Amino acid sequence: MIGEILTRYSHFLFIITMSAALVGEALLIKPEMDRTALKRLAKLDAVYGLSALLLVAAGLVLWFAVGKPAEFYTKNPVFHVKLSLAVILGLVSIYPTVFYIKNSRGPATEQLVALPNSIRFAVYIQLAILIIIPLLATLMAKGIGLSVN
Repeated sequence: MIGEILTRYSHFLFIITMSAALVGEALLIKPEMDRTALKRLAKLDAVYGLSALLLVAAGLVLWFAVGKPAEFYTKNPVFHVKLSLAVILGLVSIYPTVFYIKNSRGPATEQLVALPNSIRFAVYIQLAILIIIPLLATLMAKGIGLSVN
């Protein structure tokens, strides 16, 4: 039982950390940024990525090792929508990550780097998805989506 409690707690902790890092990114992004600010953004994005990986690990443990039987999740279409959104979230996050890493290199005194509007859009899409996933998790945990046979 303690294993399940700690796993659920870490799952919540990682989604909160991931959300905070992404909100931080959204607040720091400007149309033009110097390399020092881009390095700061890249560090925040690394926190976001690490917490996402740990979130997935905790989720897999919840799915296959502790708590409800794996069938509870696997047979629920709401769970599949949640997983699909998580995959989309991960895919959308690649573009800003690559941009931050690529453009934060070089001397800090160099010219400003222009951020494409698509970077800000990608961060906002991630925020929107991140708002929906916990709702789906709540519905799923209550058994919504399961057919009663």
